[in-house]
Amino acid sequence: MLDPIVNFFTWVFQWIGRGIGVVIGVILWPFMWAGRWYAQRGWILKAVLGLALLVLIGLYANFFYATQWWNNFNPNYVDNYTFEKRNISAGEQTAAGAGTDTARTCGNSGIAQVAADLTDFNVNQNAWVSSMILYKLGLFGISWDHTPFMDNKASFQRGINQAVRRTATELADNLGRVRTTSQIDADLQDARGNLQFDEYTWYFGISPFGPKTPTPSYYRDAVRKLRSFNARLALCQTTFDARADNLKQYIDRIASDIGSTSAILKERAENHNNGWFDTRADDRFWFAYGQLYAYYGLMKGAEADFEDVIKEKHLQNLWDTMDSQFVSALRIQPFIIANGREDGWLLPTHLTTMGFYILRVRSNMVEISNVLSQ
Repeated sequence: MLDPIVNFFTWVFQWIGRGIGVVIGVILWPFMWAGRWYAQRGWILKAVLGLALLVLIGLYANFFYATQWWNNFNPNYVDNYTFEKRNISAGEQTAAGAGTDTARTCGNSGIAQVAADLTDFNVNQNAWVSSMILYKLGLFGISWDHTPFMDNKASFQRGINQAVRRTATELADNLGRVRTTSQIDADLQDARGNLQFDEYTWYFGISPFGPKTPTPSYYRDAVRKLRSFNARLALCQTTFDARADNLKQYIDRIASDIGSTSAILKERAENHNNGWFDTRADDRFWFAYGQLYAYYGLMKGAEADFEDVIKEKHLQNLWDTMDSQFVSALRIQPFIIANGREDGWLLPTHLTTMGFYILRVRSNMVEISNVLSQ
């Protein structure tokens, strides 16, 4: 009595097996054809093609390592700075020599130090993914940013770089000079220019055609310039203008920057909520995460640099609240980014969650800005 049922399921599984075999055959056919063609060539062509294949395999192995291993990634990296032990604002003189300028010492800039370290993390401790040749070529011509693979680290790095770019501009235009009538510090001006360089340049380009200096070289030079500025600041040879209005402007610019990111998250969450199948959700999430990762450290540096202002304006409680919001946001590290509906019951909505924490951080910044304006 059960024979017809058994025969039916046997027939179904046989056809499923045949279908899988056909699919595998279609996938393997180009490789089998290439193998037969390769076997019929001369030894010189075989050697050249074999070497090219080995180089390609090596490039992809390095690319896989660069995109999947995040060296020295640590959401609590700020704890390593121990800024709370400084007790001196940036540019403030700490010691005076016996009538000589060379014996003077001043407080260096935590902002400049963190900006340099974050860029060093991006291009020295890790490979800068966005300008790697295989990242630029994409997956069979499709940009990696439009796939669910290999692009999370690149987006995270670009988020960090966005924060450092904004900071370098503020250092050059306002923080590293007295008012707007003094001369811009040469190191900060060079650092700002280098950090504004295109994020995707490899050693060779099409438009314009010819060899180029790759992106990481510019960013490495920016690290050197930022550290040079800090070294001269520690010797009282340059300026850091730790005024309340400068701090207010810096915080306002950051609030505007992350406010724009929250709008990007909102647009993606509302109009492309395809759950785990939204291939751009991970880009948006990790870009925002990189921004918060960087601004967490930069705000810790600002707390040290503007120590006198924070004490004078009684901002410590507000600042601690802002720090706690950064910490809460950086705890969110899902293995797979899902862009589910906000009222959904099955799939999570990681973009909306990240947007919530960004707005929490921004609201704390607005409160601090309001106090500074009083």
